[in-house]
Amino acid sequence: MKKGSVIAFTALILVGIIGANFLKKKVKKDVEEPILVEEKPILVEENPIKNNLFLKRKKRKTHVREKIKQKNINGRPRLSVFRSNKNIYAQIIDDKTGTTIVSASSLQMSIKGSNQVGANIIGKLIGELALKKGITEVVFDRGRYLYHGRVQAVADGAREAGLKF
Repeated sequence: MKKGSVIAFTALILVGIIGANFLKKKVKKDVEEPILVEEKPILVEENPIKNNLFLKRKKRKTHVREKIKQKNINGRPRLSVFRSNKNIYAQIIDDKTGTTIVSASSLQMSIKGSNQVGANIIGKLIGELALKKGITEVVFDRGRYLYHGRVQAVADGAREAGLKF
């Protein structure tokens, strides 16, 4: 063995021993542990306007759902309306069985645009399909949407076709 390699080997052993001593935990006796105080989480400031709109929509949706349950004593099926930016959908649902009886959408009719005229046509179509199935009375479920614009146009079209709300 050469002198340089022996010195290097000895140095590695010493570093290993010293390193091992550093890794050992030093325990102090008779030292009290600090008491941890629960800190409240720091909340990121939320946009109060967006939060308010979200809460308004949620409250409106639950309010509408409760009104539908109260009105639907006789077990009538409900006419549910969903609108997207491009299309509008309407379906009549039997809540007892949880099945969709009749459905219509602007995709079926290939109506261009998402305007009130197209929504009125969808309302008439779903009204006619419901009358063919023997449904004359429904409960109108507007969901979270205001009764205005396209949602109102669907309801008016269904009334024109002969459905009673």
